[in-house]
Amino acid sequence: MKTRSVQHLQRINIQDEYGTPKELFVDICKKYDIWPQIDICASNTNHVLPNYITKEQNCFNYSLTKDFFMNPPYSKVSEFMKFAYEQHQQHNVSCLILTYSKTGTRWWHKYVQEIADHIDFQKGRISFLDGNGNPTKHCAPYDSVWIIYKKKIFQDLFSENKD
Repeated sequence: MKTRSVQHLQRINIQDEYGTPKELFVDICKKYDIWPQIDICASNTNHVLPNYITKEQNCFNYSLTKDFFMNPPYSKVSEFMKFAYEQHQQHNVSCLILTYSKTGTRWWHKYVQEIADHIDFQKGRISFLDGNGNPTKHCAPYDSVWIIYKKKIFQDLFSENKD
């Protein structure tokens, strides 16, 4: 009998884009006082913000000059994490990310560990939303984590240069 994780990995090859439950998104925004303006990994049925970029529009074709949220597809987390970090650095924007928690991966050590402003491990497994915006039959097979890059404000920039 295959474990849920193995079954899920097999399904990722077919479908690995799931929507974020809006109440989870709102709760984390309130907790960290972060209010993204655009959802960059969305669909017409699964978006948590009125402004969003779909897979067909391809967020990689954009310069993100507004604070953004992303729940990237599992199969491309490394690519999306690199993009999010680069956009945060280049445009001084805040970024809220929801992804699976795999702390032994290269992308974790390169773009999260000792770099992110906040790392908040989600309690319990999330029931994401399917392509129609309905809760999935099963919870995610992995733990999830919220990762936040906060834009630098003038005081932060000044304090970094005072040494």
